[in-house]
Amino acid sequence: MTPVTNNEILLEELETVSQPSKTYYLNLDNNTINGFCDDIEAIKQTIYCILNTERFENLIYSWNYGVEIKNLIGENETYVIPELERVIREALLEDDRITDVSNFSFETSKTTIVVSFEVSTIIGNTWVEKVVTV
Repeated sequence: MTPVTNNEILLEELETVSQPSKTYYLNLDNNTINGFCDDIEAIKQTIYCILNTERFENLIYSWNYGVEIKNLIGENETYVIPELERVIREALLEDDRITDVSNFSFETSKTTIVVSFEVSTIIGNTWVEKVVTV
């Protein structure tokens, strides 16, 4: 038997609250976790984690988490560069704190591409560099 109530919840009355971005600080130089970080440092850490997680490879993550770089290995540079821009932008914009990914620049060598870009967030902007082996 289903209870009957007169309480209706209107979607207009619901309020969306953003959660704080405070998280554990990953010290990548020493491979340790030291204390906590918040704001832009937490977002930089999130960007690092997203760009170093291959999408669809780990069951623990949602299919919306990570970047699809593995498919670019062995492909032609003229295909890889625009595709890299697309997959990086797509991966990072899944985070609601990131508002834009722009100003891409690419440096190519025989087996690697160094991609640099600007990430605009709700807190501020930061520059990111990612080395991709193709």
